Parts: sequence; C-alpha cells; structure tokens
Amino acid sequence: MSRTALLLMDFQNAHATRVDPTALPQAAAALKAARENGILVIHVALRLLPGHVDGHPNNNVFGKLPADRFVPGDPDAEIHPDVAPADDEVVLYKNRVSAFAGTNLDQILRAQDIGHLALAGIATGGIVLSTALQAIDLDYRFTALSDACADPNPALHDVLLKDLLARRGEVATVGEWAATL
Repeated sequence: MSRTALLLMDFQNAHATRVDPTALPQAAAALKAARENGILVIHVALRLLPGHVDGHPNNNVFGKLPADRFVPGDPDAEIHPDVAPADDEVVLYKNRVSAFAGTNLDQILRAQDIGHLALAGIATGGIVLSTALQAIDLDYRFTALSDACADPNPALHDVLLKDLLARRGEVATVGEWAATL
C-alpha cells in the first residue's frame, strides 16, 4: 500500500500576506499532524536564479517579476517561520507554477513509495491547481486541504475546490484529513 506525503507549497513570506490569513495556521496544523504521524513532509518554494535567467520574458508570471524577487537572499522568498522546515524535511525549489516543474519531486515520491499527496499551498489557482493536475497525470491521488489553501481571489478558491479539485481528487479540511492518519 502506498504512503502519503504532505506538500506545503509556496508558503513564502511574500505570498502569505496576499491571502486569507487563516490558511497559514491551518497549514501549521497540517504540518504538526504530519510530523506526529510520521508522514513525509515536503516543502516547495519558488526560487529563480539570480538575474532571472530562468524567467522567460514571454511567461506572464515569471518573466515580469523584478530581478531581485524570489532569488537566493530575498527575505520575501523565505518559507514563513510558522511552517519552517525541520532539518530532516525535504525542501524543493521550483522555477514554475507546479511543484513538479524543475524539481525531482516525482523521483522522491516514487522512491519513498508515495501514492497519495496532501496539498496545502498559496495559491489555490496557482501551485495547488497546477500540482494537482500534474499529479493526476502522474497517477497520484490527492487531497486538497481546503483550509490550508488560499488564493488572492476567494471566489476562485471556492470554485476550484468545489467544482474542479473535488471531481479529480478529494477535498478535506486539515482536521478531517488529520483524523484519517
């Protein structure tokens, strides 16, 4: 039987200030539950190369960022201290929207016999959606942790959880998910 991993995605200082503030404590609760139950925790954060040599100008998201944003040393790009990685937890840096893009996430998950992903992240319409859709194509099951995900557009957050992600995977609160561990 395959195992579960918790993916905490883009809980970076810059992102945490743009969304519903209740998502961060819920993500911290999910992190606590995962640690207490021996669930693999993987932190995923956006990090571009200095000078954004990996940010194509045609890319409407990454090609338009100021060159000093989301690079090593940018304090806004640091993972928020409320969900900071422990020394033994995996931290992956991506350079596109999906947690799989530019990382060896799939390799790690398969090496650890992970078949189910619990997804928490900012933003629901960004990394959560993109990662969930790619996970499906890679034959992973997922649970979107509804109260540990947030989007600058709350209406989009609700539509994605209720109408799109719930049809392709599971949607649960952190409390509901933690009770199953």
